[in-house]
Amino acid sequence: MQCSLVVLLRYPPSPLQPACTMAPRGTYLAAAALLLPLLGPVAAVNVSVPSSAPSGAQTLSPTLVSFSIEQDRWPDWVGTDSPNDFTTNALLNYADLTGTPPDIRVGANSEDKTVWSPSVTINEDEFPPPNTITPFPEATHITVGDGYYQLSRFLPRGTRMTWGVNFGADNVTNAVNMAKSIVKAFTTAAVIESGVVLERIEIGNEADLYSNNGLRPSNYSVNAYVPDWISVAGPVAEAAGITTNTGSVTLQGASFANQGFTPREIFSLGILDSAPGKGISVISQHHYSGFFCQGGNFPLVSFLSKAAVRGNLSIFNADIAATHAQGLTYILGETNSIACHGAPGVSNTAGIALWVVDYTLQAATLGIKQAFFHEGIGFKYNFLQPISLNRSITDGSALDPPQPPHVQPAYYAGILINTFIGASGAAQLVELSVDDANVSGYAAFEGGLLARAVFVNLESWLTTSTGARPSVRIDFAGRMGSARARRLVIQHADDTANVTFAGQSFETPNDPRPAGAVVSEMVELSAGLDLRATEAVLVEFL
Repeated sequence: MQCSLVVLLRYPPSPLQPACTMAPRGTYLAAAALLLPLLGPVAAVNVSVPSSAPSGAQTLSPTLVSFSIEQDRWPDWVGTDSPNDFTTNALLNYADLTGTPPDIRVGANSEDKTVWSPSVTINEDEFPPPNTITPFPEATHITVGDGYYQLSRFLPRGTRMTWGVNFGADNVTNAVNMAKSIVKAFTTAAVIESGVVLERIEIGNEADLYSNNGLRPSNYSVNAYVPDWISVAGPVAEAAGITTNTGSVTLQGASFANQGFTPREIFSLGILDSAPGKGISVISQHHYSGFFCQGGNFPLVSFLSKAAVRGNLSIFNADIAATHAQGLTYILGETNSIACHGAPGVSNTAGIALWVVDYTLQAATLGIKQAFFHEGIGFKYNFLQPISLNRSITDGSALDPPQPPHVQPAYYAGILINTFIGASGAAQLVELSVDDANVSGYAAFEGGLLARAVFVNLESWLTTSTGARPSVRIDFAGRMGSARARRLVIQHADDTANVTFAGQSFETPNDPRPAGAVVSEMVELSAGLDLRATEAVLVEFL
């Protein structure tokens, strides 16, 4: 039996009002300590929350939070002889909230380092040595066989996949062989029975960087890219049976790094008028808010910035509009905090969960349908580490004993976001105007009527912070009635563990399923709601 603790939210705190007396006594005490701390200075902010969806509200995709997986370690993520239960359960936690598991894209840098061979069963990888900046480097060469793509059967039922094909090698035969093997996998009895489906094929990863990484000449331009892509994508589309962008399998276009090449440019160069271009249904761009490729120091406090989140995403507005004008879907097909596997002290911290919430919901308000958060093995920005690790993700030092599979703080952001999205498949989203430099707000509507809201306080409360923890009071602009609140509770922004959402933890080693009773609070809207620094809250209007 799962019990809930309901607390009437007042300051100073009122006595606890348990909704279920069967929960252990310790559960109540722990919940009270988390939910009702001593508050420091409280600044009030008046927030108008509309009762019905305004014009321009965006539809929330149940798979808004999806994942991009580095191709070299794909078998580790899903399992080779049987499903990786840790990955499965972690993804099912998300599916339980929206009714649909996250979409999965397999590709990225190693997409353009992969060759297909009839003599390889699953995969053979060649890795460079690890170092302190990159403790878990990507493979320099990957050889795969048919069994590699057939591992798709180990994902949760209903998962929709995008598979990457090597364009960087400029080898049409290899690209076609990869496409044929991908399509073949999804016609096998085991994959069909699994309920996992192939939705798109992506041809090439970040071709706008090819002039820098040696995959094309140094003068490689978008003008050269379009005919180059068509020359490879044409045979790939033919091999995969893709002729239109409305079939069961289509092409994912662009997949550029930030703004090196843009969708607007390739549209103007006629890519959509080509035979393979007619198969493009989705335009993907990639985005990171910093780079750790050569190391560096990234202050967490400056990264947790409401203004920076908006500035980083608004650069895509023209591309989003141009994509929608073509009747196509726009996504962030690969994204995360800081490129090159994340930065220590930022990407692996509890505070980054708040950044993910604000970043993802802000993206959705701009018309970005999905954000595919990139994952590898041992990457600092991973939402989850699906296998045991024998060295540190931050500096490569040996771990003895190895660290078992576990979720990282960013994982909680997906739990909160998917709870906010709900299971109707038709929720709509708007950003709320919050006149505070650190606090963001979003509202969700069901059937056009207000249903839920999320507030995020990005002000950093650190392990070095002293005094009373500051807070912001959300005043609901005269709105009356009651609501139920669930909090994303973080002790310190620079912690790397011990996060909870609605009183539950997902951090049990080897088992990401929720532990603990669900904890919620009853809120009288006329009294407002207090939100601590480094905290988020989900409000369900009753």
